[in-house]
Amino acid sequence: MSGTFRFSFGPWNIHEGADPFGPTVRESIEFNKKLGMYKKLGFDGVQFHDDDAVPNMNDLNQKQIITEAKKVKAKLDEHGLTAEFVAPRLWEDPRTIDGGYTSNDPACRKYAIERSLRTIDIAKALNTKNIVLWLAREGTYIRESKDSVEAVKRIADALQAMLDYDKNIRIMIESKPNEPMDHTYIPTIGHAIGLGLLTNAPERVGCLIESAHAILAGLDPSDEMGYAMAHKKLWSVHLNDQNGLKYDQDKTFGAVDLRRAFNQVRILDQHGFGNNGEWIGLDVKAMRTQKAAVATKHLSNSREIFMKLLKISRSLDGKKVAALIKERNYEELEMLIVKSLIK
Repeated sequence: MSGTFRFSFGPWNIHEGADPFGPTVRESIEFNKKLGMYKKLGFDGVQFHDDDAVPNMNDLNQKQIITEAKKVKAKLDEHGLTAEFVAPRLWEDPRTIDGGYTSNDPACRKYAIERSLRTIDIAKALNTKNIVLWLAREGTYIRESKDSVEAVKRIADALQAMLDYDKNIRIMIESKPNEPMDHTYIPTIGHAIGLGLLTNAPERVGCLIESAHAILAGLDPSDEMGYAMAHKKLWSVHLNDQNGLKYDQDKTFGAVDLRRAFNQVRILDQHGFGNNGEWIGLDVKAMRTQKAAVATKHLSNSREIFMKLLKISRSLDGKKVAALIKERNYEELEMLIVKSLIK
């Protein structure tokens, strides 16, 4: 069963080039101008953090937040774009320095949940039921500072509060083993799926797999995707690439390891990803040295690489592959794959 593919990215993927060791190197681009770039680059979906849609949301009440979000929905309609998901940005507020849902401070935990509920309001206004949780600071730098049993329960309680708030949403957990925290409590997709079982609506808790996050956990992204699809829990992906076990690089998809990228495309296509409305999301960053005039090539290049790998995968002789597998002639199978990638 072949997949059906449409593509999304978040406005943060068109960025100014700052990093922890240096300032911005490119001028900021106004949000509406970014929206105008999507179709030209071959994308139809927009990923949102809550404050991408409503930048000053902490200064607004619930009604005002919804009003502002509806204005963004009108802009999306003007550009013929669809909101894929909304994610609460909990990792930049002073109240979440020690985590949001897992903070040792009850007032900070309350803030994190309340902001998550406002995120749901924004999602509803943007006409998407998808809420993504990147649990960025739900971990610790020193294990003795938090009780891991209590921390997992607190994350599950936050999920339950969101599920109870709106019976139509579904939550996609984007797991990552480290960064910005040294240790996180939900480091892999297996942990994410298990977390959903601590709620009363596990059927509405799934996952979003980012290639780089799987690599940082020492895992193969295609295997993580396969595991999630076996559980019918892979509801989105963030495709990118990564040079080894270091910080999260968000490189152009397939730019580091083309065969690893090929296997992600192949597993998604062979198991019908996208046929139920899922998006191929990208989370890729332009190199800091990229000139502003061509600082969106990482997006169009990633999409082009995906489509080329898809064509290669679909062009493989299925009978020949099956015969080589049956014969356990894996060296020849490997050569077949390598030759297909270096034509």
